[in-house]
Amino acid sequence: MSSLLDKARLMMNIHCLGRNLVTVSSSLHHVQLPAQKEAHFWYVLPDEIKDTNLLNQYFEILSPSEKESVFRMSGERLKKRAILARALVRTTLARYQINCQIDPKALKFKKNSYGKPEVDLQYTEDWNLPQLHFNISHTSSLIACGVTVGSPIGIDVEEKQRRLKNDVLAFARRYFSPDEIEMLTQIADPELRRLELIKLWTMKEAYVKAVGKGFSNSPFNTFTVRLGDHLKTSVDLRPRVMSKAHEITVEPPDDSKNISGNWQFVLLELYGSHYAAICIEQESTNRGKRSIPVNLMLRKTIPFVEDECIFGTDKAVVIGGLTTLLEC
Repeated sequence: MSSLLDKARLMMNIHCLGRNLVTVSSSLHHVQLPAQKEAHFWYVLPDEIKDTNLLNQYFEILSPSEKESVFRMSGERLKKRAILARALVRTTLARYQINCQIDPKALKFKKNSYGKPEVDLQYTEDWNLPQLHFNISHTSSLIACGVTVGSPIGIDVEEKQRRLKNDVLAFARRYFSPDEIEMLTQIADPELRRLELIKLWTMKEAYVKAVGKGFSNSPFNTFTVRLGDHLKTSVDLRPRVMSKAHEITVEPPDDSKNISGNWQFVLLELYGSHYAAICIEQESTNRGKRSIPVNLMLRKTIPFVEDECIFGTDKAVVIGGLTTLLEC
């Protein structure tokens, strides 16, 4: 895998000559491509971004269709969130064009047959480069983008204070598998049960988005997420020390032809207010073997302004999955 990445960087250096070079992204710090079994998780806090000129700068890097989509939205908060989400994707992916400084505005996207967005490899028609995979999720107060190379990724973020219109168990009976419903039933405290449901929902959504076949082809009640002996409420994660949290697994129904055991999860608590789940596919050589920890790099960003490495702080706590936080 490392030799492929080295080859990719070399070929990018050659192939970037004569391409769309950076105009507005000179202040974007470039980062190395994620390595094998590595995921990068970037996020924005919308409330931190109030500068109208900066928001206009983000808007200008969107494609015509993305701009039109924003125009059709009602409400300034909704429009701002849409602009930030698309700008986060573009500025994040532009950072990985090693030594090329591609303008984020020049990036093109396409959708797979199930509607999952993908990078259109417009810069690589003559080269066989590793493909960047990405996925995005957002709430009103946090927008995130996950990135891998050569391995599908799905992410989801949810607010811990999210309230349900229905009773927790009634909601679970509608969307969750029998085993998950049984697990929730065993939790007597109503608030702990609600939080456990949100964790489950976050991981299930990340899994469906990683598989990339759409929610209609992967209904939530057709697979089970296993939380071990229940996830810990907190884990003291020292720098570069592997998470002690329980491993998370996903099981398909008995009659399923999908190999769901090939996926690994990381579950985070961010700022004590959000849950974030990351799901990536294991390499084929590791399938059926003992899971290898996912290397995870976390960054908070205000694109074109500043980036912050989230490492060794209480801003992000691993509460599930086998992972090692990496220093940026």
